[in-house]
Amino acid sequence: MFLYLTTTGRRTGLPREIEIWFTERGGHFYVIAEHRDRANWVRNIRANLHVHVRAGDRRFAGTARLVDDEREPDLAEAVKALSDAKYGWSDGLIVEITPENSWPVSPESVTARRVR
Repeated sequence: MFLYLTTTGRRTGLPREIEIWFTERGGHFYVIAEHRDRANWVRNIRANLHVHVRAGDRRFAGTARLVDDEREPDLAEAVKALSDAKYGWSDGLIVEITPENSWPVSPESVTARRVR
C-alpha cells in the first residue's frame, strides 16, 4: 500500500500529489525523501507544513515536519528500522506527518494533480 501525499505548490499554490512508501509509529505517518531537500514535495513542505493524505481507506489533513537525524537520533533510528523492515530501504530525509482530522475517501473527493 502507498500513501498519497498532497502538498501545496510553493510557487503556484496548486495541490501537488505524490505516491510514496510510508510507515506508521505512535499515531504519526513517516515518509522518506530519497532526494532529501532536492525533492520538490519537500520544498513545498518547507513553504507550507499543511498537507493532505490518503492511505488505504484513510484520508486526513495533517501537519508535516522534517525530522532532524542529529537532534532526534532515537526517532530517526526507529523510523529507519521500520522502513528497512517494510521495504528494505531507509536512506533519505524523514518527514513526519501528524493527522489533524480524518474522513472517508471517495474517488470524487480527490482533485489533486499527480506529479512525479
